[in-house]
Amino acid sequence: MGEDIMAKAFRIAFVTIGQTPRIDIVPEMMADITAGLKDTEVTCQEFGVLDGLNDAELTALHAQDGEHSFATRLKSGNEIVTSKKLTEERLNLILQTIDNQGFNLIVLLCTGTHITPLKNTLVVEAQRIVDATVNALTDDGTLGVILPLERQIDDFHERHIFSGKTKLVAASPYAGGDIEKKAAELSDCSFVIMHCMGYSGEMLERARTTCKAPVLLSRRIVSGVIRQMI
Repeated sequence: MGEDIMAKAFRIAFVTIGQTPRIDIVPEMMADITAGLKDTEVTCQEFGVLDGLNDAELTALHAQDGEHSFATRLKSGNEIVTSKKLTEERLNLILQTIDNQGFNLIVLLCTGTHITPLKNTLVVEAQRIVDATVNALTDDGTLGVILPLERQIDDFHERHIFSGKTKLVAASPYAGGDIEKKAAELSDCSFVIMHCMGYSGEMLERARTTCKAPVLLSRRIVSGVIRQMI
């Protein structure tokens, strides 16, 4: 009788700057990450920076005029625009706690966060992966970037450093942004990055119907890296 082969266990902590569960992101990413994997049981747990907060506490985290901001999703599905500074303060506290829970990877579901390095767990920082990929592909043409918020266009170059020319447009993945119209405005670019983990595969297909340039999806870039680490 042959021996039973135990599947290798691999645990991922997904951390969002919004509220969990992120039914708009995690199932799609897990499908990409685990497709065709053999002999490995991949499980995940979600953590949200805004989990458990009441209305007053959420209001206190709102971004003020002129402040660097994040657009993210509440459990209800509604969009919330939070202060980058205050959100990152809470994020780093949560990461310190997760670091001691035995995960193989911690994955940040945001392409704009800066964190304090952890001692025990490898962190997949979506922003660094996406930005490095985009920089590796940049040529003498123009990079098209789709962002969630108009207000993020003004401070984009303070948060992301690209070597070439850029053309920026905004279309929210949470508040019904006109992705087809905005993507069409980037047809003259060399390629386009949908620079938010909130953009889905379905939104990517919508963008591709009107944009003549190649369009990349942030969450798929990150999922590809995670898959190779299992």
